[in-house]
Amino acid sequence: MSKRETVTRKAVTMKLWNRVLANARARGLYSDGDSILLAVSGGPDSVAMLDFFAGQARTHRLKLHVCHVNHRLRGKAADADAAFVKRLAGAYGISVSILSADVKKLAEKAGTGVEHAARTARYRLLADTALKRKCVLVATAHHSDDHAETILLNLLRGTEPKGLLGIPEKRLLRKRGKRRVDIIRPMLAVSRKEIGEYLKLNGLPSRKDHTNEDEHYTRNWIRKTLLPILEKKQPRLRAHLAVLSRKLSSLIKHSKSLI
Repeated sequence: MSKRETVTRKAVTMKLWNRVLANARARGLYSDGDSILLAVSGGPDSVAMLDFFAGQARTHRLKLHVCHVNHRLRGKAADADAAFVKRLAGAYGISVSILSADVKKLAEKAGTGVEHAARTARYRLLADTALKRKCVLVATAHHSDDHAETILLNLLRGTEPKGLLGIPEKRLLRKRGKRRVDIIRPMLAVSRKEIGEYLKLNGLPSRKDHTNEDEHYTRNWIRKTLLPILEKKQPRLRAHLAVLSRKLSSLIKHSKSLI
């Protein structure tokens, strides 16, 4: 790597780290000494999150544990994702839990869609594992683009005003007696593009879930078709949606009638 490439890599790395750290402090996402369960799928977003926290662990005395949930929807590809996450966590010297859920059967039993069943199973397993590992936080790798997509998805489905808040940066996930587990989304401070650049310049491998390309799923259609069309008219749409959700959040805190 040339001197110029090294300087670029360091600049991109510090930019992402500083933005995530600044937002985490402003929102009170985590504190020094916290035990954090990292939800790692193996995709670019979660790999970047893992690398970030691994880089912060010693300075901030963080106790980390990786958790991967195999939804058993993509056969050998899903098994390869699980194996990848296990190797990756090992390379960082972080303990890991590899879990699975038969999402198709869960969806049939509950009479819900596969996406809903996967989300429900995933968060249940993450909460269970956090309690077992004595973690006070579960971190997922949702980024700013996910936030915009969620707002638009809620609009299409029909939503109360609180649905326009998008993805909360921190909320209660599970409470058992005096024990509380919150879920945090530290990567909401950065975009998909920034994460991709971070991975590329740092030479970090990741897995690709090809179901994310299937526009049968509404979220994928929003990301691949709707957002690009809207952004031709308003390039700052994602930023505007983020501002809208923050303003609504402030209003909702002061007006129960909006909920």
